[in-house]
Amino acid sequence: MHTIKNTVAVVTGAGSGIGRALAQNLASRGARLALADVNSKGLEETRQSLGSAESRTYLVDVSKAAAVEAFAHDVERDFGGAALLVNNAGVALQGSFLEISLADMEWLMGINFWGVVYGCRFFLPLLQRAPEAHLVNISSVFGLIGPPGQAAYCSAKFAVRGFTEVLRQELRLTNVKVTCVHPGGIKTSIAENARTGAGADTALTVQMRERFNQIARTSSEKAASVIMNGILQDKPRVLIGADALQVEILQRLFPAKASGIFTKGMEKRMGTEAPSLAAAARKS
Repeated sequence: MHTIKNTVAVVTGAGSGIGRALAQNLASRGARLALADVNSKGLEETRQSLGSAESRTYLVDVSKAAAVEAFAHDVERDFGGAALLVNNAGVALQGSFLEISLADMEWLMGINFWGVVYGCRFFLPLLQRAPEAHLVNISSVFGLIGPPGQAAYCSAKFAVRGFTEVLRQELRLTNVKVTCVHPGGIKTSIAENARTGAGADTALTVQMRERFNQIARTSSEKAASVIMNGILQDKPRVLIGADALQVEILQRLFPAKASGIFTKGMEKRMGTEAPSLAAAARKS
Protein backbone atom coordinates (compact mmCIF):
# COMPACT_ATOMS: atom_id res chain seq x y z
CA MET A 1 0.00 0.00 0.00
CA HIS A 2 1.58 3.27 -1.10
CA THR A 3 -0.70 5.85 0.45
CA ILE A 4 -2.68 6.11 3.66
CA LYS A 5 -4.32 9.52 3.30
CA ASN A 6 -8.11 9.18 2.87
CA THR A 7 -7.82 5.39 3.10
CA VAL A 8 -10.63 3.74 5.07
CA ALA A 9 -8.79 1.70 7.71
CA VAL A 10 -10.47 -0.87 9.96
CA VAL A 11 -8.77 -1.77 13.25
CA THR A 12 -10.07 -4.30 15.77
CA GLY A 13 -8.96 -4.23 19.40
CA ALA A 14 -8.65 -0.45 19.05
CA GLY A 15 -9.58 0.32 22.67
CA SER A 16 -6.02 -0.02 24.01
CA GLY A 17 -2.46 -1.10 23.34
CA ILE A 18 -1.27 -1.67 19.79
CA GLY A 19 -4.77 -1.10 18.41
CA ARG A 20 -4.98 2.38 19.93
CA ALA A 21 -1.44 3.25 18.83
CA LEU A 22 -2.25 2.10 15.29
CA ALA A 23 -5.39 4.23 15.24
CA GLN A 24 -3.34 7.26 16.32
CA ASN A 25 -0.64 6.56 13.74
CA LEU A 26 -3.19 6.12 10.97
CA ALA A 27 -5.03 9.28 12.01
CA SER A 28 -1.79 11.26 11.81
CA ARG A 29 -1.45 10.07 8.21
CA GLY A 30 -4.96 11.18 7.25
CA ALA A 31 -6.76 7.84 7.28
CA ARG A 32 -10.50 7.54 7.83
CA LEU A 33 -10.98 5.14 10.73
CA ALA A 34 -13.45 2.40 11.62
CA LEU A 35 -12.48 1.26 15.10
CA ALA A 36 -13.83 -1.79 16.94
CA ASP A 37 -13.51 -3.21 20.46
CA VAL A 38 -15.64 -4.81 23.19
CA ASN A 39 -14.49 -2.16 25.66
CA SER A 40 -16.69 0.89 25.06
CA LYS A 41 -14.77 3.07 27.54
CA GLY A 42 -11.40 2.29 25.99
CA LEU A 43 -12.81 2.73 22.50
CA GLU A 44 -14.14 6.18 23.34
CA GLU A 45 -10.79 7.14 24.88
CA THR A 46 -9.09 6.13 21.64
CA ARG A 47 -11.54 8.16 19.58
CA GLN A 48 -10.99 11.23 21.72
CA SER A 49 -7.22 10.91 21.29
CA LEU A 50 -7.49 11.22 17.49
CA GLY A 51 -8.20 14.93 17.33
CA SER A 52 -10.04 15.99 14.19
CA ALA A 53 -9.46 12.73 12.30
CA GLU A 54 -12.57 11.18 10.78
CA SER A 55 -13.42 8.13 12.87
CA ARG A 56 -16.33 5.98 13.96
CA THR A 57 -16.41 3.44 16.75
CA TYR A 58 -18.19 0.08 16.82
CA LEU A 59 -18.80 -2.22 19.78
CA VAL A 60 -17.94 -5.64 18.36
CA ASP A 61 -17.27 -9.08 19.85
CA VAL A 62 -14.97 -10.51 17.16
CA SER A 63 -15.53 -14.07 18.41
CA LYS A 64 -19.09 -13.89 17.01
CA ALA A 65 -19.41 -14.32 13.25
CA ALA A 66 -22.73 -12.47 13.10
CA ALA A 67 -21.25 -9.51 14.99
CA VAL A 68 -18.28 -9.21 12.61
CA GLU A 69 -20.54 -9.58 9.57
CA ALA A 70 -22.76 -6.77 10.89
CA PHE A 71 -19.63 -4.69 11.55
CA ALA A 72 -18.54 -5.07 7.92
CA HIS A 73 -21.99 -4.02 6.70
CA ASP A 74 -21.91 -1.00 9.03
CA VAL A 75 -18.50 0.08 7.74
CA GLU A 76 -19.66 -0.25 4.15
CA ARG A 77 -22.74 1.84 4.96
CA ASP A 78 -20.79 4.50 6.87
CA PHE A 79 -17.67 4.76 4.71
CA GLY A 80 -18.60 3.20 1.37
CA GLY A 81 -15.90 0.52 1.66
CA ALA A 82 -12.51 -0.20 3.18
CA ALA A 83 -8.95 -0.62 1.93
CA LEU A 84 -7.01 -1.57 5.07
CA LEU A 85 -7.94 -4.16 7.70
CA VAL A 86 -5.89 -4.85 10.82
CA ASN A 87 -7.11 -7.88 12.76
CA ASN A 88 -5.53 -6.92 16.07
CA ALA A 89 -8.01 -7.92 18.82
CA GLY A 90 -6.54 -10.46 21.20
CA VAL A 91 -6.56 -11.83 24.74
CA ALA A 92 -4.23 -13.92 26.92
CA LEU A 93 -4.72 -16.95 29.14
CA GLN A 94 -2.43 -17.99 32.00
CA GLY A 95 -1.90 -21.66 32.79
CA SER A 96 -0.40 -24.87 31.47
CA PHE A 97 -2.50 -27.11 29.24
CA LEU A 98 -3.55 -29.26 32.21
CA GLU A 99 -4.46 -26.18 34.24
CA ILE A 100 -6.78 -24.56 31.73
CA SER A 101 -10.25 -25.87 30.92
CA LEU A 102 -11.54 -26.60 27.44
CA ALA A 103 -13.90 -23.66 27.91
CA ASP A 104 -10.86 -21.43 28.61
CA MET A 105 -9.20 -22.59 25.43
CA GLU A 106 -12.34 -22.18 23.34
CA TRP A 107 -12.74 -18.63 24.67
CA LEU A 108 -9.23 -17.65 23.63
CA MET A 109 -9.43 -19.37 20.24
CA GLY A 110 -12.73 -17.62 19.57
CA ILE A 111 -11.11 -14.21 19.85
CA ASN A 112 -7.49 -14.75 18.78
CA PHE A 113 -8.10 -17.11 15.86
CA TRP A 114 -11.74 -17.07 14.82
CA GLY A 115 -11.83 -13.28 15.23
CA VAL A 116 -9.13 -13.08 12.55
CA VAL A 117 -10.95 -15.55 10.30
CA TYR A 118 -14.25 -13.69 10.61
CA GLY A 119 -12.56 -10.36 9.93
CA CYS A 120 -10.99 -11.69 6.75
CA ARG A 121 -14.17 -13.44 5.61
CA PHE A 122 -16.43 -10.41 5.91
CA PHE A 123 -14.06 -7.58 5.01
CA LEU A 124 -12.20 -9.14 2.08
CA PRO A 125 -15.07 -8.35 -0.33
CA LEU A 126 -14.65 -4.67 0.58
CA LEU A 127 -10.87 -4.79 0.25
CA GLN A 128 -11.11 -6.48 -3.14
CA ARG A 129 -13.13 -3.55 -4.50
CA ALA A 130 -10.45 -1.00 -3.57
CA PRO A 131 -7.79 0.04 -6.13
CA GLU A 132 -5.15 -1.18 -3.68
CA ALA A 133 -5.71 -2.80 -0.31
CA HIS A 134 -3.87 -4.37 2.57
CA LEU A 135 -4.76 -7.07 5.09
CA VAL A 136 -2.81 -7.32 8.35
CA ASN A 137 -3.18 -10.18 10.82
CA ILE A 138 -1.48 -9.93 14.21
CA SER A 139 0.16 -13.18 15.27
CA SER A 140 2.91 -13.15 17.91
CA VAL A 141 6.42 -14.25 18.69
CA PHE A 142 4.47 -17.17 20.19
CA GLY A 143 3.38 -17.95 16.64
CA LEU A 144 7.04 -18.86 16.02
CA ILE A 145 7.84 -20.87 19.18
CA GLY A 146 5.86 -22.80 21.79
CA PRO A 147 6.95 -22.04 25.37
CA PRO A 148 5.30 -23.88 28.30
CA GLY A 149 2.22 -22.30 29.79
CA GLN A 150 1.00 -20.96 26.46
CA ALA A 151 -0.85 -23.90 24.89
CA ALA A 152 -3.97 -21.93 23.99
CA TYR A 153 -2.22 -18.71 22.99
CA CYS A 154 0.35 -20.49 20.82
CA SER A 155 -2.34 -22.62 19.21
CA ALA A 156 -4.17 -19.48 18.13
CA LYS A 157 -1.10 -17.54 17.04
CA PHE A 158 0.40 -20.44 15.08
CA ALA A 159 -3.01 -20.83 13.43
CA VAL A 160 -3.08 -17.14 12.54
CA ARG A 161 0.39 -17.45 11.04
CA GLY A 162 -0.54 -20.45 8.88
CA PHE A 163 -3.89 -18.97 7.86
CA THR A 164 -2.22 -15.70 6.85
CA GLU A 165 0.46 -17.46 4.81
CA VAL A 166 -2.25 -19.28 2.87
CA LEU A 167 -4.16 -16.06 2.25
CA ARG A 168 -0.99 -14.37 1.02
CA GLN A 169 -0.55 -17.04 -1.65
CA GLU A 170 -4.22 -17.12 -2.61
CA LEU A 171 -4.34 -13.32 -2.96
CA ARG A 172 -0.89 -12.71 -4.46
CA LEU A 173 -2.24 -11.90 -7.94
CA THR A 174 -4.93 -9.57 -6.61
CA ASN A 175 -4.96 -5.99 -5.33
CA VAL A 176 -4.82 -7.18 -1.70
CA LYS A 177 -1.41 -7.42 -0.04
CA VAL A 178 -1.14 -9.55 3.10
CA THR A 179 1.10 -9.10 6.15
CA CYS A 180 1.55 -11.31 9.22
CA VAL A 181 2.88 -9.50 12.29
CA HIS A 182 4.88 -11.16 15.08
CA PRO A 183 5.28 -8.81 18.06
CA GLY A 184 7.63 -9.70 20.88
CA GLY A 185 7.07 -8.24 24.33
CA ILE A 186 4.97 -5.09 23.90
CA LYS A 187 4.09 -2.79 26.80
CA THR A 188 0.33 -3.29 26.81
CA SER A 189 -2.24 -4.40 29.38
CA ILE A 190 -2.73 -7.84 27.80
CA ALA A 191 -0.88 -9.67 30.61
CA GLU A 192 -2.64 -7.69 33.34
CA ASN A 193 -6.01 -8.51 31.78
CA ALA A 194 -5.18 -12.16 31.09
CA ARG A 195 -7.65 -14.78 32.25
CA THR A 196 -6.35 -17.30 34.77
CA GLY A 197 -6.98 -20.93 33.81
CA ALA A 198 -9.60 -22.86 35.75
CA GLY A 199 -6.97 -24.90 37.60
CA ALA A 200 -4.03 -22.49 37.56
CA ASP A 201 -2.19 -21.35 40.67
CA THR A 202 -2.98 -17.66 41.12
CA ALA A 203 0.38 -16.94 42.75
CA LEU A 204 2.25 -18.40 39.78
CA THR A 205 0.04 -16.41 37.44
CA VAL A 206 1.08 -13.22 39.22
CA GLN A 207 4.71 -14.25 38.79
CA MET A 208 4.20 -14.78 35.07
CA ARG A 209 2.60 -11.35 34.72
CA GLU A 210 5.52 -9.77 36.54
CA ARG A 211 7.91 -11.68 34.28
CA PHE A 212 6.10 -10.38 31.21
CA ASN A 213 6.29 -6.80 32.48
CA GLN A 214 10.04 -7.21 32.93
CA ILE A 215 10.69 -8.43 29.39
CA ALA A 216 8.12 -6.29 27.55
CA ARG A 217 10.31 -3.42 26.42
CA THR A 218 8.75 -2.22 23.18
CA SER A 219 6.14 0.53 23.38
CA SER A 220 2.80 0.27 21.60
CA GLU A 221 3.71 3.39 19.63
CA LYS A 222 6.93 1.79 18.39
CA ALA A 223 5.03 -1.38 17.48
CA ALA A 224 2.48 0.66 15.52
CA SER A 225 5.26 2.47 13.67
CA VAL A 226 6.92 -0.81 12.68
CA ILE A 227 3.59 -2.22 11.48
CA MET A 228 2.88 0.90 9.43
CA ASN A 229 6.30 0.66 7.77
CA GLY A 230 5.51 -2.94 6.92
CA ILE A 231 2.21 -1.92 5.34
CA LEU A 232 3.76 0.87 3.30
CA GLN A 233 6.51 -1.45 2.09
CA ASP A 234 4.14 -4.38 1.44
CA LYS A 235 6.17 -6.67 3.69
CA PRO A 236 4.81 -10.22 3.94
CA ARG A 237 6.04 -10.62 7.52
CA VAL A 238 6.89 -8.12 10.25
CA LEU A 239 8.85 -8.85 13.45
CA ILE A 240 8.59 -6.32 16.28
CA GLY A 241 11.26 -5.92 18.93
CA ALA A 242 14.76 -7.23 19.52
CA ASP A 243 13.27 -10.22 21.36
CA ALA A 244 11.27 -11.22 18.30
CA LEU A 245 14.40 -11.00 16.15
CA GLN A 246 16.28 -13.11 18.71
CA VAL A 247 13.54 -15.75 18.69
CA GLU A 248 13.54 -15.80 14.90
CA ILE A 249 17.28 -16.48 14.80
CA LEU A 250 17.19 -19.09 17.57
CA GLN A 251 14.22 -20.84 15.97
CA ARG A 252 16.12 -21.16 12.70
CA LEU A 253 19.44 -22.25 14.21
CA PHE A 254 18.48 -24.07 17.43
CA PRO A 255 14.74 -24.86 17.28
CA ALA A 256 14.83 -27.21 20.28
CA LYS A 257 16.26 -24.46 22.49
CA ALA A 258 14.32 -21.44 21.24
CA SER A 259 11.36 -21.79 23.58
CA GLY A 260 13.66 -22.12 26.59
CA ILE A 261 14.19 -18.37 26.86
CA PHE A 262 10.61 -18.05 28.14
CA THR A 263 10.59 -20.97 30.60
CA LYS A 264 11.72 -19.09 33.70
CA GLY A 265 9.09 -19.38 36.42
CA MET A 266 7.41 -22.42 34.86
CA GLU A 267 9.39 -25.15 36.67
CA LYS A 268 6.72 -25.80 39.32
CA ARG A 269 3.93 -26.03 36.76
CA MET A 270 5.86 -28.49 34.63
CA GLY A 271 7.00 -30.60 37.59
CA THR A 272 5.38 -33.22 39.77
CA GLU A 273 2.80 -30.77 41.10
CA ALA A 274 1.20 -30.40 37.67
CA PRO A 275 -2.45 -31.60 37.71
CA SER A 276 -3.31 -34.97 36.29
CA LEU A 277 -5.05 -35.38 32.94
CA ALA A 278 -8.08 -36.80 34.71
CA ALA A 279 -8.33 -33.75 36.97
CA ALA A 280 -8.00 -31.45 33.98
CA ALA A 281 -10.77 -33.31 32.18
CA ARG A 282 -13.10 -32.84 35.14
CA LYS A 283 -12.47 -29.08 35.08
CA SER A 284 -13.35 -28.92 31.39
